[in-house]
Amino acid sequence: MKQRMLISHLIQHGCELVREGGNHSWWRHRTTNRRSAVPRHTEIDDLLVKKISKDLGIATPS
Repeated sequence: MKQRMLISHLIQHGCELVREGGNHSWWRHRTTNRRSAVPRHTEIDDLLVKKISKDLGIATPS
């Protein structure tokens, strides 16, 4: 999955950018306060997308 597609999915489900790290961006779900790191790559593996979604407590993008 493309990174920008994942970012738009996170925003649509109520997540916000917390900070930019060295190699990752940290995202937080506003209501549950759960966090996850999103790597800054153009392509992100589907298993990693599933893990990020699970960490944040949102639906996995299709």
